[in-house]
Amino acid sequence: MMEDDGQPRTLYVGNLSRDVTEVLILQLFSQIGPCKSCKMITEHTSNDPYCFVEFYEHRDAAAALAAMNGRKILGKEVKVNWATTPSSQKKDTSNHFHVFVGDLSPEITTEDIKSAFAPFGKISDARVVKDMATGKSKGYGFVSFYNKLDAENAIVHMGGQWLGGRQIRTNWATRKPPAPKSTQENNTKQLRFEDVVNQSSPKNCTVYCGGIASGLTDQLMRQTFSPFGQIMEIRVFPEKGYSFVR
Repeated sequence: MMEDDGQPRTLYVGNLSRDVTEVLILQLFSQIGPCKSCKMITEHTSNDPYCFVEFYEHRDAAAALAAMNGRKILGKEVKVNWATTPSSQKKDTSNHFHVFVGDLSPEITTEDIKSAFAPFGKISDARVVKDMATGKSKGYGFVSFYNKLDAENAIVHMGGQWLGGRQIRTNWATRKPPAPKSTQENNTKQLRFEDVVNQSSPKNCTVYCGGIASGLTDQLMRQTFSPFGQIMEIRVFPEKGYSFVR
């Protein structure tokens, strides 16, 4: 369900009416983008049927997730999410070698940095970091290599190269962001709840939690954040000291 490039393309569609067929699901989901397959799972007699819909393109799957989750199909509100099976969990890249890429032109995409760095060796992950609220590039990104030597070569040879209209900066991705200038300065800028809510899109339900030097686990995050509401997904990056909670 994860493709070679690490981008998921398969959706779980649950809470289906017993009258829903694979044909109907394919008809509905194909309106958003070409579907490769649909597999209906009905053997659990006590539970509602569910199915897996596989798309050819990650972006179509992402669009279908946004468009179809919570929609009624034959009178029942369906639940749509990324499909996860033990074999398709997001690749663990925590022990790979991460390169920071900075000073990116606004139009540079994840695909662009992937292509630019591909000649140096096998890439396990690449992304341009985007502003949650606007969807625009923040001007930096990361490329992860399986091999340390490949990452070192990329840092040496790509620093100062032109990509789009700018010379890019490269370095090892730091494990932890630098400490704030002074704690005094930080305390005066206490964030107000309204400000935080208004800064991001109403659809954004993911919180970044960073600066955890040691002991970061899924369980710790769950314990800490579950009092505030139902948690849908937790992703922890212990080497880097941060986590995302949805």
